[in-house]
Amino acid sequence: MRPLVLALCAAASIQAADYKLRATPDHIAWGYYSAAAKPVLRIQSGDVVDIQTVSGNPERLIQAGLKPDLIEPELKAVYEQATDKGPGGHLLTGPIYVEGAQPGDVLEVRILEIRPSVPYAYNGFRPGAGLLTDGFTESRMKIIPLDLEKKVARFALNIEVPIRPFFGSMGVAPAPAAGRINSAPPGLYAGNLDNRELVAGTTLFIPVHAAGALFEVGDGHAGQGDGEVDITAMETSLWGKFQFVLRKDLRLTWPRAETPTHWIVMGLDPDLNLAMKIAAREAIDLLMKEQGLSRDDAYMLTSIGVNFAVTQVVDGTRGIHGMIPKSLFKQ
Repeated sequence: MRPLVLALCAAASIQAADYKLRATPDHIAWGYYSAAAKPVLRIQSGDVVDIQTVSGNPERLIQAGLKPDLIEPELKAVYEQATDKGPGGHLLTGPIYVEGAQPGDVLEVRILEIRPSVPYAYNGFRPGAGLLTDGFTESRMKIIPLDLEKKVARFALNIEVPIRPFFGSMGVAPAPAAGRINSAPPGLYAGNLDNRELVAGTTLFIPVHAAGALFEVGDGHAGQGDGEVDITAMETSLWGKFQFVLRKDLRLTWPRAETPTHWIVMGLDPDLNLAMKIAAREAIDLLMKEQGLSRDDAYMLTSIGVNFAVTQVVDGTRGIHGMIPKSLFKQ
């Protein structure tokens, strides 16, 4: 995508500052995105922030078999001291105010590093949640040990799942008129995308809807399958290092992303078919604007060269993402 190339060239002249943001009780937005939220950090475009996130309910983790001494002090403190909660349940670190960001801009979020910070993850389901609401009538949580050296999660004695960490939720505040919104459904502001492709080395582009953008991040995952069918991934605590670049030269309606090998378009809607249509239209729009294809050719190439997948079906607003291989285009 040509705008990113331009940004990478321009970034060389940016004098970036480095910050570290810990997941303390006063740095957590518990279950919401809001344009009225008080920033916990103010930065300039180009700055780099190393952000700690925490995940899990200490009491439930111990009940599921986790040793109490593995509970992070920061997670304990959040549960003991945080009082401003809801309407959702995600523990999000932030918000971060990006100076100069205004509605209509795009916040470019470069995911530089993602580091697991505890040697375990967990997965769980509960009645009435997830995809198969009629088949699983009791709650269950499973502690999954993480071998951080070998980069595998030991699901069972003879089952290992590769660790591929990413943040389930990365987003900005919605428009002020929306008020405080639940952290569960993703939207135009990104948020709880639960997109397993947003690993380190990926850049996420988010339309800005409120002054300062007000970026929040959390819902750390050690890995996840497309669909996230039981409502959780391998939930865990992560550190992430991000560079934030304000883009006043871009205009987007929906979030997009770029990896070293692909462009990623997204569609979000409670109706999975409508989410698919949004993602397909986003692919056509990108191919027309960034590759100069005609509308008809872009539609055809979307059909034969773009790979679509179900991102998740459990967040109320369902997701589809399309992977556009850069290898399609010869230099």
